[in-house]
Formats: sequence, structure tokens, C-alpha cells
Amino acid sequence: MIEGRIPIRTHIITEKDDIVDVVKKYTEKVAAPGDIIAVAESVVAISQGRAILPDAVKPGLLAHILCHFPGKEGSLAAAPSIQVAMGEVGTPRFLLGVAAAGLGRLVGRRGDFYRVAGRQLAQIDDFAGTMWPFDRHIVLGPKDPQNVVDRIKQVTGVDAIITDVNDIGKVDILAATGGVDEEALVQFLKDNPHGNDDQQTPIVVLVSAANMREYMPEDRQC
Repeated sequence: MIEGRIPIRTHIITEKDDIVDVVKKYTEKVAAPGDIIAVAESVVAISQGRAILPDAVKPGLLAHILCHFPGKEGSLAAAPSIQVAMGEVGTPRFLLGVAAAGLGRLVGRRGDFYRVAGRQLAQIDDFAGTMWPFDRHIVLGPKDPQNVVDRIKQVTGVDAIITDVNDIGKVDILAATGGVDEEALVQFLKDNPHGNDDQQTPIVVLVSAANMREYMPEDRQC
């Protein structure tokens, strides 16, 4: 059972970083077996080179039309973001998602866009969606998040998850090492312990109840 949280302040993570090395560096004196290392999906994606400046995107006519589509979903609110999203899943699938969203609203159902077009599109952070200097970028979801958490556990000996959490209580766990109770963690993360602004804490160590009793707070400083 998780009982406490330790936000970890890091340097500004860029595409020059290996996120597994970053996690090991900042958590090796903080996390212990039984804990869980939670990493924000945006910094994983950034380290994979999946942050794109809007000026580097040339939206087509379709993207310009869809950005004005009533009830546009999530962060896909600008033509460059829509163009990038269509590139991720393909234009036909994206349009099927738009059609499904429209039909879903007719019967009072939401979420059909992502169910059809692909959940990975919900992970796209539009402008101002993450920390400086990437607050002017479109940040896609991470590639192969399961491989990332498995590598983190391999080098740290501690379970790991990659999270997509916002400030209105929406929590998605994109990947987790084996044995992690994802359902319980969703409730524990609803107040978003990650800090994407001045806090600069994209890594959070979720401390187990057993380790909270074993270590005094001063022993668990990052």
C-alpha cells in the first residue's frame, strides 16, 4: 500500500537525455524496493524527441477546418496539433474518430473520438501543456512506455509507472511494471503530484507504507 509521496526536482529534461538514466540518477537515494517511481509522460516523450514546434508543422486545409469543429476533443485545439495527430494515426482513422464523436453526442455519449481514433491522441499536450521551454511545443505521447518502465525497474530495482495526470483529476496510467495496483494508484494520483511549472518535479516517488515506517523523513531526501 502506498502511503506517501516525494516529488523529485530535476534539471530540464531534453531529447539529449535518456529518461532511464535520469530516473536512476534522481531516485537512487530516495526510492526503495516496495515504492513506485511515477514519471510524467511528457518528459518521457520529450526525451524521445517527440516535442515539435508548431512552426515546423504545415497544417493542411483539413486541419484548419477541423480546428473549428464544435466540441473538439482535449488539447487538439489548433491546426498544427490536429495535423500532427492525423500524422500519428492516419487521416482516415482520425476522421472516423471525428464522425464517431459527432454520433456519440447525439445519444449523449462522450469519449468516442479517442476510442475510435486512438487513445494515444489523448496524450498530446498542446501549447502551454508542459514545462518551459517546451510550453511552446506540441508534445506527443511517449513511444513504447512499457519498455521504459521495465528498463527503469531493471536499473533501479523499484517498480515504475508512466502517468498522464492533469489538474482536474483525470489520471491515466500508460504503463506499469508487473504487480502494480493501477486502480488504487489512480485514486492516489488524482490531485496531480507532478509539477510541470516552476515546481519542475516530473518524477514522484510513491512511498510504501512499510518504507514510511522504516525510514524517517530526513532519510528520504532527494
